Amino acid sequence: MIFVCVGSRNYPFNRLFVKLDELCEKGIIKEDIFAQIGTSTYIPKHFKYKDFLSQDEFQDLVNKSNLVISHGASGSIMKALNAGKEVIAVTRLEKYGEHINDHQIQNNEAFASNNYVQAVYEMDELDNAIESYYNKTTGTIPWENKNPMSIINLIDEFIQNNWL
Repeated sequence: MIFVCVGSRNYPFNRLFVKLDELCEKGIIKEDIFAQIGTSTYIPKHFKYKDFLSQDEFQDLVNKSNLVISHGASGSIMKALNAGKEVIAVTRLEKYGEHINDHQIQNNEAFASNNYVQAVYEMDELDNAIESYYNKTTGTIPWENKNPMSIINLIDEFIQNNWL
């Protein structure tokens, strides 16, 4: 099963769900999907969904999944990595009205530069990321450090070295 999560902030992520439906129609996605769609207004046609989840429901779905497709929020990504899951982190972009700024670019770049996730910035990259997951050619490595501050340090170091 693939679990998709996009958080609960008041920013729809319709572009992701439209693309997932397209990938289901094309047969690229080969397993069931369950999505937490938040405030998105697009209604998925090819997979089950719920607007919001409790923390217990969220963790249960992470645990049951083979792959987590998450928006670029470090909390959601870390829950999946701590559960030992493969993660595709899809960036919400300001230009599409998906967030107030583009900070998820830095989050996803920090995780991807350390090979913990596959980062997707535009939806035309999602096909390849999913195919790479199925072909076991993602190049990702398991997250091993359970220190809660380590992810903050990882992102901060990446930003300091690459953006300032």
